[in-house]
Amino acid sequence: MRLQSNRVVRAPGVRALARLARRDGTGAAGTALAARAARVGVDRMRRAVDLAVARSPQSLFLRELVAQPGTVGAICASSPRLAARMAALVDAQQPGLVVELGGGTGVITAALLAHGIAPARLVVVEQSAALADHLRRRFPGVCVLQGDAADIGHWHASGHMPAGADGLPLPVDTIVSGLPLLSIPQPARQRILRAGAHVLAPHGRLLQFTYALRGASPWQTAGLHRQHSERVLANLPPARIDQLGHPGAVAR
Repeated sequence: MRLQSNRVVRAPGVRALARLARRDGTGAAGTALAARAARVGVDRMRRAVDLAVARSPQSLFLRELVAQPGTVGAICASSPRLAARMAALVDAQQPGLVVELGGGTGVITAALLAHGIAPARLVVVEQSAALADHLRRRFPGVCVLQGDAADIGHWHASGHMPAGADGLPLPVDTIVSGLPLLSIPQPARQRILRAGAHVLAPHGRLLQFTYALRGASPWQTAGLHRQHSERVLANLPPARIDQLGHPGAVAR
């Protein structure tokens, strides 16, 4: 914009440019004005779309899936129905930590908090830096750790997770996993499985959802026993929730 005689002269909008183009549509000037009007319209539409995408957690998930398919392996974010069922299987009265692996956009995190899990007891692990930042903004009272889920044992032992009044790390009573284990390369998957089984308290419970409705759970290769399974057929696609624990642990 420029100043003329102390008046602010604004650049013409799309409609004004279009009117000028129609008025002088036979000459080169009309063609240039029409092209400029089209560019302005496209730019406005692009900004509107970018703003809508930026405000949508689902779109953030899809952008990360396209940008980093190796770190965001799920085909789609968890549905609220599946997340609510996962959260319902967590004992909100246990005093230890609830650790969520693969926080994504926070669908399961929100369900856990709604179920009554105190934010100070909840730890969310997310490998994508963009998704981890999103989770910190959305859940400011929750401990969000950005990195490889295979490092949870190190984080727990080194004080990166909430501690008790005595300063010692709280036990990991529950692990809630939304990781797409079957799509993670085997070496990386085995590191995650060993770390999760190792950090889970002796009485602890691990919950894993999968879209594979049949077959053993990968966690069984790390020494955990499957205590219970159920299907969530109302989810799209249908999913299975496995509950696992250490040998001899009583199912809750």
